[in-house]
Order: sequence, then C-alpha cells, then structure tokens
Amino acid sequence: MTVDDNLRVSVLGLGAMGSALAGALVDAGYGTTVWNRSAGKAEELVARGAREAATAVEAVRAGQVVVACLLDHASVHEVLAPLAGELAGRTLVNVTTTTPDQARELAAWAADAGVAYLGGGIMAVPHMIGRPGSSLLYSGSAEVFHRYEPLLNLWGSSTYFGEDAGLAPLYDLALLASMYVMFAGFLHGAAMVAPAGVTAGEFASMAAPWLTAMTGGLPGYAAVIDGGDYTVAGQQSLAFSDLALDGIVTATAEQGINPEVVALVQGLIRRQIDAGHGKEGFARIIESIKQPG
Repeated sequence: MTVDDNLRVSVLGLGAMGSALAGALVDAGYGTTVWNRSAGKAEELVARGAREAATAVEAVRAGQVVVACLLDHASVHEVLAPLAGELAGRTLVNVTTTTPDQARELAAWAADAGVAYLGGGIMAVPHMIGRPGSSLLYSGSAEVFHRYEPLLNLWGSSTYFGEDAGLAPLYDLALLASMYVMFAGFLHGAAMVAPAGVTAGEFASMAAPWLTAMTGGLPGYAAVIDGGDYTVAGQQSLAFSDLALDGIVTATAEQGINPEVVALVQGLIRRQIDAGHGKEGFARIIESIKQPG
C-alpha cells in the first residue's frame, strides 16, 4: 500500500480499540494525532510516532480525516457537536458502535455541518486490528470510502454497503447478536457439565469443532427462510425440536442450573407449534422472533 505522506489523520478516543486503530495508522506512516478525554492513554502511541493533542478541537484541526472511536452515540455528539464549525470541510469516519437510526441521524447532522461522513462497524477485537480475520463494515459516503480505502484496509478487510449510513451498523449489531447468543449457548453447556467435574476448557475442546461444523447449516436455513416454505423436506420439525429441548431443560434442572437460555429457544418453538406449525421446520422460529414481544 502506498501511504499518502500529506494525509493527516486524527483519532478521537483511545480505549483499547481506538488505540489499536491509531497504532496501525502510525505504524503505516500516516501523520497521526490522537486525543482522549482522560489523560494517560497516549504515551505508547506518542513513543511510536503519534502526536498527542491536548484538546478535541486541537485534534480535529490537525487532521483531514477525523476518526471517532468513542463510547457511544451520545459521546460522539458530546465531543463533536461543539466542533461542527471546525469539522466543516473535513472527513469524519465514525467507528463508534451506534444503532442504524443513530447512524442516520449522525450522517444527517454531518451533512448539515458540511462534513463528509462514513460510518463503520468493527468486526474484530483490538488485538486483531491489522491482522487476518479483522473486518470492518462501512456505509455512508461512497466518495469517502473509495478515496480512503487504502487507509481503511490497514485495520482489516473493508466491506461497503452503500450510501445509507444505517446499513453498516445494522449488519454490525445483527452479527453481534448472533455471536452473543452462540456464546450464551456455549456457556450454558459449560455450566451443565461443570457439576460432573468437567472444566470449561475441556468442554470448549468439544464445543468449538461441533459449533464450527453446525455453522455449515446456515446457508440451508437461509435458503428456507428466503424461500418462505418451512415445509421443505429434510428439515427437523418443530415438534421434534420441542422434544429435544424438553430433554435439555430436564437435564439442566438435574444439574441444578438455570434453564433460561434453552427455555428461551423452546418458547420460540412453542409459539409456532401453538399456531399449528409443529410439523414445519426449525427455521420457522424466525417468525416468532419477528413478532414484537
């Protein structure tokens, strides 16, 4: 990658993720200014070649591209709203986690302020930044994405979803939802086997390949959902799944632990069975999920 020696980048927010993003910029040779609300976060980056700004306005003035990696949507406004005039004519890349509607609101605010806006979702943990497996999702200004794609690719593979600033956060949070529910299932399993003297590490050695193999079924579920026919042959029926969950819930109780995680899934199944769909496939529980609670 060719580094633009004239491009100056400012990173606002030096938590673990912001520090990792800034570090990748410094290591690649970009002129990088960093700022954090609380002191004491910039020493290592400064030692590597970054410049620390004493204030957010100083950081914004130093960068043609301003990267915001802050706590939440409210903190983005708290830091940047007073600096709208300073941001005008610059580019804002916001990788703070936001909801889709929050991202759209921020993009509209940026447009009114004359700021080019690109929002992102980071599908990685800090130590993965710049390494294989790190990916970042973007939406907002196409011009910004394509102009600065070499910079963005420093952090991980970049995927652009279009001008709607809400799309990258939507994908980000939907993928995280899948992850958290999967992790909760693993933790439930680890809790089940613990009374038998099985360590979490021993259980993980079994669970990781099993769960990896099971993800191979996702395209099949997707095809059923997109086709809208939950009666397609070869699916495990909801009635059978309900019996399987009965066994898991019973075993959970026998182990003296909380059945809440699996009981939630069984509840989604039973809503569809109660509606007369017991012979249809497991993918049908998406209809329970779509309905407001």
